[in-house]
Amino acid sequence: MLRLTDSKLAALERLSDENGIIGALAIDQRGSLKKMIASGGAAPIGDEGIVRFKELVSEELTPYATSILLDPEYGLPAAKVRHSDAGLLVAYEKTGYDANTVGRLPDLLEEWSVRRLKEAGADAVKFLLYYDVDEDEKINDFKHVYMERVGSECAAEDIPFFLEIVSYDAKNEDVKSLEYAKVKPHKVIEAMREFSKPQYQVDVLKVEVPVDMNFVEGYTNDEAAYTKEAAAGYFKEQSNATHLPFIFLSAGVSAELFQETLRFAKESGSTFNGVLCGRATWKNGVSPFAEIGEEAGRAWLKDTGRKNIQELNAVLKQTASSWHEKIAKSQETDVLQPK
Repeated sequence: MLRLTDSKLAALERLSDENGIIGALAIDQRGSLKKMIASGGAAPIGDEGIVRFKELVSEELTPYATSILLDPEYGLPAAKVRHSDAGLLVAYEKTGYDANTVGRLPDLLEEWSVRRLKEAGADAVKFLLYYDVDEDEKINDFKHVYMERVGSECAAEDIPFFLEIVSYDAKNEDVKSLEYAKVKPHKVIEAMREFSKPQYQVDVLKVEVPVDMNFVEGYTNDEAAYTKEAAAGYFKEQSNATHLPFIFLSAGVSAELFQETLRFAKESGSTFNGVLCGRATWKNGVSPFAEIGEEAGRAWLKDTGRKNIQELNAVLKQTASSWHEKIAKSQETDVLQPK
């Protein structure tokens, strides 16, 4: 069962609202954000543009978020200008993966350690892992060992370990296809089940929803991969697959679809504990920032960006469950275990 030290518990409280719900903002994108800014701008902005956009997002949107996820490469200046009530998660992995190497293998930022991230102000450490539960055993064992190391490092520094799992199919690169939609529930749920095991020392899972909502009956004009009943069943199965607190990532879908997905999750019986929402909140602000300038980007964030996050917060209040209940149950069960 999950055990939390006083230090980890206090850190989780800083990352959550008073009800134990995480409404976090994610802008730890690096390579993808660089491409987004470059594609929208008439002239190259460079690394300073990435740093500045993150600062704008932090300044304008953290007053409405319980916490923010940033990277140590471009995001630490943004951490310094976040709202005083917003907690800080910091990414520990290198961005992306080597497409020339089989297995989408994980890699740490060489200049950083969990100790150094903590010293930089992190309340929690996040690691993104690409994982296909059906991939070659040697590849997955490498990932298992790697996550054991990260979990042990977080435990040694007494800081929460947030593991973000992004599923894929090694035999099908098109994760937006109908074929992938059909296998996605299995990929997502079994990955959650694996990394809920105690040897990884994960405190919070950051995960995808178990279905592609674009292929749910009633949400698509194309061929459906699941009936509404089957999709609801997968949400419930996912929730039952872990004893850990877990939060949903937005995976770049529109703000409207993400909000509707959270409502569907709640109706299906999912006990998810919040979100770490990135592009669904701020991605359309990149274009005015890159094309017109900083003040245009800020104006978009003040208006549409703020509206996106406030609407998401309203949905969270109606749909998310408190992680307090899961921690309390875990600690109570631990007490009752024979010594």
